[in-house]
Amino acid sequence: MSMSRTRGTRERLVVIGGDAAGMSAASQARRLNKPDELEIVAFERGNFTSYSACGIPYWVGGDVPNRDRLIARTPEEHRARDIDLRLRTEVTELDPDGQRVRTRDVDSGAESWTSYDKLVIATGARPIRPDLPGVDAPGVHGVQTLDDGQALLDTLARTPGRRAVVVGAGYIGVEMAEALINRGYEVTVVNRGSEPMSTLDPDMGRLVHEAMEGLGITMVNDAEVTGILTDDDGRVRAVTTKDRDFPADVVVLGIGVRPGTTLARAAGLPLGAHGGLLTDRSMRVRGHENIWAGGDCVEVLDLVSGQQRHIPLGTHANKHGQVIGTNAGGGYATFPGVVGTAVSKVCDLEIARTGLREKDAHRVGLRFETVTIESTSRAGYYPNSSPMTVKMLAEHRTGRLLGVQIVGREGAGKRVDIAAVALTAGMTAEQMTTLDLGYAPPFSPVWDPVLVAARKAAAKVRETS
Repeated sequence: MSMSRTRGTRERLVVIGGDAAGMSAASQARRLNKPDELEIVAFERGNFTSYSACGIPYWVGGDVPNRDRLIARTPEEHRARDIDLRLRTEVTELDPDGQRVRTRDVDSGAESWTSYDKLVIATGARPIRPDLPGVDAPGVHGVQTLDDGQALLDTLARTPGRRAVVVGAGYIGVEMAEALINRGYEVTVVNRGSEPMSTLDPDMGRLVHEAMEGLGITMVNDAEVTGILTDDDGRVRAVTTKDRDFPADVVVLGIGVRPGTTLARAAGLPLGAHGGLLTDRSMRVRGHENIWAGGDCVEVLDLVSGQQRHIPLGTHANKHGQVIGTNAGGGYATFPGVVGTAVSKVCDLEIARTGLREKDAHRVGLRFETVTIESTSRAGYYPNSSPMTVKMLAEHRTGRLLGVQIVGREGAGKRVDIAAVALTAGMTAEQMTTLDLGYAPPFSPVWDPVLVAARKAAAKVRETS
């Protein structure tokens, strides 16, 4: 076992994790510091860096032609910027008191310690693999990294059967179901919730359910998976629930993810209620002056509810990395929080949300009014206008916007950005009605659907106050 130590006056920044948050932090720190001022060492246990995990379902489904299209910056490009990037090297232990990390070479098993002056933890999130019989059988896949995506494609290539079961109906589950349909599979989605997309209220999730069935996907709601059945050769053959078995040649787990904080927990670093690392606004781990954390392994402040949440999204991870790299590099930056904006699609159905759901508002003790409106993506007389449903939550009496959910066809999803800006600004539904949004018949009705919902919400707040 060897020990690497900082030499001379040059400081060493160690980064754990080679994807969005970690390498954004490393790159930003390098922009602010020359190599003779700051040595940067990054450890990544996989084979790839700086890639779009969000694009994996589209690669699996064939919309993205090859894996390399998902890679924003290769290991060679990082190294050319004087970042000592070490692939297939797993960090196995953190020693904050000794300011060092222990690593293991994935291929050789060789271990060593590396000292640091500053540390960035960007260990991401891990797919939830329930403790069920057969869950580790060949043919059962989680999808979180490019290596995971490649493993799934390899299985699809060598599996003669065409039956797929997706467990879970969140973003990954829904997107993977569509990807497998596009590949010609017979797809069943087993979901323990009452409707798919638990990030929406059930009435809006019902619209997603109907769209999925329209694609030929079999939706099974209110069903808890109890095990994975295997053949004599050990390969998956079915997913079983309390009521019935669903034949499967391949199984994709889309149950969600947990913060990848096993190392942090073992090192005694502060974790929140959701298991994510707790940081201050500069993304510095609380109580540790020289350790920062970002990406899917941290909890973030929800600006609407005022509580900490775990929201694993690449948009946040890249912003965290910029903030961390600035601070670790000697500058100053902060990350104020999020409003919980996300967008997805099932075929041509666009699904978007921001802010709080009804159950979120109830949980934090907020009284609110809800409205749901039906509108269209363009002026009704303009060709190819399509229906859109907008649901809005506004606080009782004050009218403060609390959340918006949108389900519709082309042009629906990105309209949620209007609401995201309004939430960040703390606007009321009444104030939203005066927003000067762009209008022309090919783009929207005279009253944009989001503003129609705001007008209705403002009126309801006045009526009930």
